[in-house]
Amino acid sequence: MIKRKPLTALKDLAARAGRWLGLAAPPTLHTSAIASDPFDEMAWRDTYEQAGALRDLAYDLADRHDHTDDLLRDVWSAAYKAAPQLRPSSEMDRSRLLNHRVVSALLGSADFTQLRSHTVGDPYAAAMAVLAQSAALRAMLEETRQAQQAAQAAEDARQLAAQAAHAVQDALQAAAAAAADGDSGGGGGVSDGAEQQVAAAIAAAEAADQAAAQADVDAHAALAEAGPRIDAAARAAAAEAAQQASDEADVLAGWGVQAGQLQRMSFEERSQLAQRLAGNRLAEFASLIGRFRAMAKGERASKVRGAPGELVGVTLGDDLCRLVPSELAALAVPPLRGDFVSRLAERRLMTYETRGEDIAGEGAIIACVDCSGSMTSKDGSGVTREAWAKACALALLDQARASRRTFVGVLFANAQKVEVFTFREGRADLEQVLEFAERFFGGGTSFQAPLDAAADVLQGQYDGDGTRHGDIVLITDGECGVDDEWMTQWRRRKALLGHRVFGVAVAVRPSPALEELCDSVRTVTDLADLDTAADLFRLI
Repeated sequence: MIKRKPLTALKDLAARAGRWLGLAAPPTLHTSAIASDPFDEMAWRDTYEQAGALRDLAYDLADRHDHTDDLLRDVWSAAYKAAPQLRPSSEMDRSRLLNHRVVSALLGSADFTQLRSHTVGDPYAAAMAVLAQSAALRAMLEETRQAQQAAQAAEDARQLAAQAAHAVQDALQAAAAAAADGDSGGGGGVSDGAEQQVAAAIAAAEAADQAAAQADVDAHAALAEAGPRIDAAARAAAAEAAQQASDEADVLAGWGVQAGQLQRMSFEERSQLAQRLAGNRLAEFASLIGRFRAMAKGERASKVRGAPGELVGVTLGDDLCRLVPSELAALAVPPLRGDFVSRLAERRLMTYETRGEDIAGEGAIIACVDCSGSMTSKDGSGVTREAWAKACALALLDQARASRRTFVGVLFANAQKVEVFTFREGRADLEQVLEFAERFFGGGTSFQAPLDAAADVLQGQYDGDGTRHGDIVLITDGECGVDDEWMTQWRRRKALLGHRVFGVAVAVRPSPALEELCDSVRTVTDLADLDTAADLFRLI
């Protein structure tokens, strides 16, 4: 006969097991360190699907380390979100404690704050930031492998403790069911076997709980020990990513790529564009191009049409803004007002005569860029003459766009090597701009062929709608003679079309032919000093 204890013993067992009943259903812990909403999750999934390099990184890390997919998502979210919220470590799944520590270190880095100025709200830039940190992340994961193993052990122990707590609940429920069956059969009470099973389950739960608590302590100790290495690696990773993001932003800005253009590109298109610009032989001179664009923009801002210029004397006219004081005084005398009005109608009022910079350009802006072999020569800072010339030409393209004038780029070397690029009203397709910038010939130099091509463009405008007063900028480092017969014909065309010709001699003294061809010549001997060319953008 089975020995049974009174039913009150079941209440005692329930009291002993009460602590474990609550632990049988532990709270759900998070696997992501950065709190996110459904829109963030959608943006991450779309970016991950589009970014093959990001998937390759995830697969590579997953071969050697656990939970790296969550780490990459957290690093991306920290760069992408406007206000990333780091969850408390107590809410994290223990196996992701290392991820939490890494992200915490990144968010605390000043370089990561700088990086975020390029990546917030931009899923592509955030993904590129993750890729830029890939080498540092790999090294960090290798160096903190023991800490990750300790964190995983803590999570495993927590799971075992939850299972042991669930076993206590199962044993108590079995004892209660047996007691109920015995009571209905007249036996009543709790059997010794059921009591022993509950007691054993409680003992196992206590042991599992102690093991989980110790594993938790060990995991945090391992993370604390690895903390300085994680912080150092995070700073290095953030600095590398911030530098790359800044360099890419400078290159894009230097080439005039606008944010709107980037937003219309797919991830792969944008990635290919960045790689192309980075691999372009002029990429290292992007800052020079950007400086030229900024200088031209500044000159446009300071340009005032109709400005009085330098006072050189007194003349007759009808410009009320330049009346001499005696004429203004006549207005105060009623008998003289009639005479004032009469002379105003006849344009015989005394006005100040000024001489300023005449902004005459109406036709196309044409940049003739020397692409002969000597243009590959570099100055002391490593800047080629070609890079300087192309940067100047691209700034002239901006000038044309701002004034809605057609821009024509004429690349030339010898008489057989001439290529013309046309941008209507300065509107430039990025692919065409890059093609213009990348094209180079080598060989000798001829002035006649590119200038004929430029004059043909202006002739076409004149024949089409009577437009005159274009501007030609001849940028060269060459010395080249011209035929007397050609020179005579050139002067005739220039008189007919009314265009101006500016010469820019790059790193050399201007040749006699250049000075004869141009209305004015600027000599640039130091490619780092752009001030000598600044007035060019004020005049055009």
